[in-house]
Amino acid sequence: MALELRPNCECCDRDLAPDAEAFICSFECTWCAACAKSLSMKCLNCGGELVRRPVRPAEKLAKNPPSTKRVVRDQPCPA
Repeated sequence: MALELRPNCECCDRDLAPDAEAFICSFECTWCAACAKSLSMKCLNCGGELVRRPVRPAEKLAKNPPSTKRVVRDQPCPA
């Protein structure tokens, strides 16, 4: 099963292209680089470590497209 490659940051809702610098935890919570750094590389949802999301090769995106489901936190992220 492939990673979802979610299309946005859960904190600021910034669009994240499949090849964007993004960070995920083991549950695939997804954060842009700026938000991940402001969170000290810890997931706000589970407390897990945030690591750089791998980039799916462009030729594999047709058969394994990124997710279109946007996930945004109900509570605001800390400033």
